[in-house]
Amino acid sequence: LVHNYGHGGAGITLSWGTSALAADLGVRGHSGPVAVVGAGVMGLTTARLIQEAGFPVTIYTADIPPNTTSNLAGGQWGPTGHYREAFVTPEWRAQYAAALATSWRRFQQLDAARYGVHWLPTYTEADRVRSPGLESYYPDSRLLTRAAHPFAADDLAVYRTMYVEVGRYLNQLARDVLAGGGQIRVRRFASPAELSALPETLLFNCTGLGSRELFGDQELGPVRGQIVMLAPQPEVQYAYTLPAGYMFPRADGIVLGGTFEHGEWSTDPEPATIQHILAAHRQLFADFRCRLNSLAVLPT
Repeated sequence: LVHNYGHGGAGITLSWGTSALAADLGVRGHSGPVAVVGAGVMGLTTARLIQEAGFPVTIYTADIPPNTTSNLAGGQWGPTGHYREAFVTPEWRAQYAAALATSWRRFQQLDAARYGVHWLPTYTEADRVRSPGLESYYPDSRLLTRAAHPFAADDLAVYRTMYVEVGRYLNQLARDVLAGGGQIRVRRFASPAELSALPETLLFNCTGLGSRELFGDQELGPVRGQIVMLAPQPEVQYAYTLPAGYMFPRADGIVLGGTFEHGEWSTDPEPATIQHILAAHRQLFADFRCRLNSLAVLPT
């Protein structure tokens, strides 16, 4: 049994990388079919890598897209909120670096139209693009003086990164698994004993938050990020991650966000929080110091 879960605000970002680490660990010396438990982004990427390694795979899942937690993600490629400095070791950091590099390469290899992945120039605070060890993941980054951007802020930075239209992305991954000869079976497990009764002798646990009950992982807890989806606006070709929150356009709508709520299990949006998110972004645009089309000067 190999566990692959617990990625905080970096689930989409790290998915191919941690799934590659898990797959490599599991298939050494293995022969025969493989089971993956969970059909979120971790389960689907793990299943695809297992297939690419030459093994037949079956996904067992309580829910399928679009009813998985992964479908609620915003979809920006950028590691955030997935570990605490005081708890990680040098060995963990080495795995993290390997996972980032693998995931970065894999996302760039995907067909943009089929998987809903695209690049956008992104405004952020200057300190973010100076994160030690992460500089290479902020391509084309440059610092901007106050005169070079329209936001009511001092020095900012702009860089390019990938954004994922999550619904399209997960549906395509599921189709890839099925096209590769895999199976997806809807089944809920109540205990590890039920898993041990499966015919497969190699299992990957990708149940995410479900691991708290299924495997008694009491250290695992949720972090809720509420988002607001506005109508699609194809003319918006930039994004930002600022103290007011984040904004990025997708083909299925404009994503507004800004919360990171530890310990909140509910996936129901809170009206007051939604109004706060809208008000914060509305104020950010109200404070613009020049016309919106000034953003067109950013690199594309």
